[in-house]
Parts: sequence; structure tokens; C-alpha cells
Amino acid sequence: MMLRSESLLIDPTAIESRIVKFLQSRLAESEQKGVVFGLSGGLDSSTIAALCVKAFRPDDMLALIMPHKQSNPLDKEHGLLVTKKFKIPYKIVDITSAVEAVNASYPELIQTSGKDTDEEFKTQIVIGNVKARIRMTNLYMIANATNRLVVGSGDKSEILIGYYTKYGDGGADIFPIADLYKTQVRILARHLGVPEEIIAKPPSPGFWSEHTAEAEIGMKYEQLDLILYGLERFIKREEIADQLKVPIETVVKVDKMIKSTEHKRRGGIVFKIGYRTPTLDWRIPL
Repeated sequence: MMLRSESLLIDPTAIESRIVKFLQSRLAESEQKGVVFGLSGGLDSSTIAALCVKAFRPDDMLALIMPHKQSNPLDKEHGLLVTKKFKIPYKIVDITSAVEAVNASYPELIQTSGKDTDEEFKTQIVIGNVKARIRMTNLYMIANATNRLVVGSGDKSEILIGYYTKYGDGGADIFPIADLYKTQVRILARHLGVPEEIIAKPPSPGFWSEHTAEAEIGMKYEQLDLILYGLERFIKREEIADQLKVPIETVVKVDKMIKSTEHKRRGGIVFKIGYRTPTLDWRIPL
């Protein structure tokens, strides 16, 4: 099997149809009244917004735009652009005070020196994960109060390498684009009419104003996705490196990211004692 960019091409019309049916069926089966999702102004959440517009009536959906004082102002701008274009009901919830309240409870853990050090970076990640979990809390508060499902916006690239916050943006009821690589989400987004400035913008978790995903991961999504595609199809790491003309260390790095973050995809690990154990044996097919 040859690894090339064409390997990741999809039929966006067919994918849209399948995801819309999935969204509609999951909502019907859940007996909830609608859906709620976070709208960061990034590619993935904007694509989710466009898909929900295809699947539901405006009264059945709500977008939450949840900026922090350190967020890039452009993200809020882009979130509002999406709500305006697709006529989506929305609510803006500034999470700054909630995040600061959590951080103030553990001042000894949140020490920022302002210097570009490993410790400073770790602190930024810790605070960033708090932001992601506060956003999840807001989504589930709305969901519980108004009988809605929480729609997650994780894509396959980031889920496979664990590039998301456990019980943060990884916490949702349904994940419509979780089996699409980032490059495939871009194809779907263009098909759905997501504004080009959002599609072209460097992806970011939004933990701080200049935070970009590709800089932190250490490679472009175009390269990452082809490596993941090869690993998904059990192509040997050496062959992937040879075909893509990348160092074997790059492929090994991606493979290690997949293996080391499996705990995020499994959830809490249950110790088996009984005959039929929750999450292991006692599973009801969806």
C-alpha cells in the first residue's frame, strides 16, 4: 500500500449524510430534547456546528463560546462568525473567574515565573487542562438543565495521539467526527461551508494566546495523518518512514504517543472481581 495524500481523500457528501443520520438517531434514541456543543472558533468545533445545523432545528441546538482572558481574541470572533453564518443559537460564557478560583485553591501548584522553562510550560499545560475541564462542566450543566446531549468535537488524529484533555474536551456523549483525520475534517469543513479563514487557521487547543497544536506535536497534520494511516493499516514503521521520507524516529514517536495515551481512550480501568464486570463484560451494544 502506497502512502500519499490521496490516501486520505473522502467523499464529503456521503460522510455528511452518514453523520447527520448518526446525530439524528442518537438524539432520538437518547430521548433528550436537543444538543449542546462548545464552539471554540477552530476547525473541529466549527465543523460540528455546521453538521448540527444539517441535523437539527435551531431550537434543538445551543453553542457555547467559552473564552478565557488569555484566549486569542480571534477565536471568539470566529466562533461568532460561525453562529452568524449558520444561524445557530449561542451563549457566551467567560471562564476566567472559574479557572482562577480553581487555581487559587492550589497556589503551590500554579507557579508562573514568566520564563521560558520546562516548569513554566508544565504549568501552562496544567492550567490549560483546568480550562478544558471547566468548559466541559459548563456544557454538562447546560445539558443536564435542558435535557441535551453534549456533542464532542475531537478528531481521529488528536484522539489517537491523546492530544486532548481527559474529562475535558474528551468528555462528551457523542463524537461525530472522531473517525476522521484532521486533513479529512478540512475536506468536510469546506464542503459544509465553514469559513475559509477558520479552515486555514493553525489548529490550537487555546490554552494560551500563541498556542498551536502543530508546534506542540512537532509536525504538520498532513505528515501526522499519513503516519497514523499507515499504522492503522499495520504497515511496518520502517516502511512508513521509507515511503514518507521521514526519520524512523518520527514514526516511532507517533507510535509511542498512541500507546502511551491509551488510558485516555479507555476511561477508568476497572479491577475485575465478579462474574460480569462493568465496562469489561457487561456491555450493551449501541
